[in-house]
Amino acid sequence: MTPTVRPLIAVLREIPDVRGRHGRRHRLDAILALACAAMLCGYRSYSAIAEWGRNYDRELVRALGFTREPPCAATVFHAFRRLDRADLEARLGAWAESVLAMTPPAPGRTLEAVAIDGKTLRGSQKQGAPGAHLLSAVSHRLGLTLAQRDVDDKSNEITAAPPVLTRLLLEGRVVTVDALLTQRTIAQTIIDGGGDYVMVVKDNHPQVQADIALVFASPPPSPTHRGRQRRRRRMGTGAPKSAD
Repeated sequence: MTPTVRPLIAVLREIPDVRGRHGRRHRLDAILALACAAMLCGYRSYSAIAEWGRNYDRELVRALGFTREPPCAATVFHAFRRLDRADLEARLGAWAESVLAMTPPAPGRTLEAVAIDGKTLRGSQKQGAPGAHLLSAVSHRLGLTLAQRDVDDKSNEITAAPPVLTRLLLEGRVVTVDALLTQRTIAQTIIDGGGDYVMVVKDNHPQVQADIALVFASPPPSPTHRGRQRRRRRMGTGAPKSAD
């Protein structure tokens, strides 16, 4: 029997609902499914998600699990505020990994690449978190976020990268990073996990940059070429000697 990808809605149903029962009008998995669908359509704020739910196709909204009028922005906000963020990230990351594993690559492609990069969330200031910054691991092939972690600012990506990498399946994968994350500890973490890496070297590593430039500037002669030179010298057919 061919394995199938588990529906995301099934994962959302397993997320614990810590809200009190008093005044609870909507199931948590329905609110989370609404947020996913709305964000895929470009509606990212709490008010925009609520607006999408109330203005979009009611048949689809009912299919997400709602039995009455979709929630308002305040309900969406309070539902998200009480979530266990670490648990939610772990469940979604595990689901994304399973999707990646069950989705075959295109013919001729054997390497699976994962990008580690940090981004400041657009619009985070409007949501009361100015400059919110996330370090994410994203599949090159599917564009799925496999893991992510919040950091104080861009300079803290270096210390946050190893914990993010240890949450991933690295064996048989190539991890790509930018110049900021080109660090020995990060490279060693990837190697320890059985993966490979492609790192960008810029002015922040001047000696490494110079070494790489030297290697690619003048390739060493092949062993066959060196052997011919030695034979010429032994046979006296090398460069002519200067006259006495």
